[in-house]
Amino acid sequence: MRSRGGADDPSARERILAAAEELFAESGFDATPTSRIASRARVPKGLVHYYFPRKENLLTALVERLPDERIEPSRVVVPGDVAASLRRLVAELDARMRASRLLSHLLWREADTHRAVREALQERFRRVVDQVRAVILATGAGGLAVADVDAASGLLALAVSYRHSVARHEGGSGAGDVDDDCMDREVDFIACALVRSPAPQAR
Repeated sequence: MRSRGGADDPSARERILAAAEELFAESGFDATPTSRIASRARVPKGLVHYYFPRKENLLTALVERLPDERIEPSRVVVPGDVAASLRRLVAELDARMRASRLLSHLLWREADTHRAVREALQERFRRVVDQVRAVILATGAGGLAVADVDAASGLLALAVSYRHSVARHEGGSGAGDVDDDCMDREVDFIACALVRSPAPQAR
């Protein structure tokens, strides 16, 4: 059996990733040498390179640690009530973000300069759009035009993504501490626009 901190020790790999997450969020990816990561993780520097031959491999591994944001519509849908359903969806998405706030902070910070991070965030945005669309359709509200549902899904996904991107600058504990009222108004506006917009009549 290998000693604690040795090669092929899963706990050592996890400590390295946890240390990298903390230090990248504190100082940025470029300003954090692997020696600091090794020191924070309490492992030899060579072990960092054993698991992650390039520092960029650490960033890629952190992207893969993002929590799964897929939410089944049945968990949040209030039949016939688009606004209530979307508010419940937003609350679920906020909870997922809060559970990985440090990692979210890191990824938004590094998105401009690292392609893997940027692509991961773009994929997450697309998933949010799809989730909003699925929830709207699952409410069973009648008379909704497909184009309007698509537009509403994109607008709400943008609002949620923006809120999560700036949550790291807030003094509270995460998304939802400062702008719940604003988000509620946006959800109500989108829901009202959807249900009041008549679907085009078939010719």
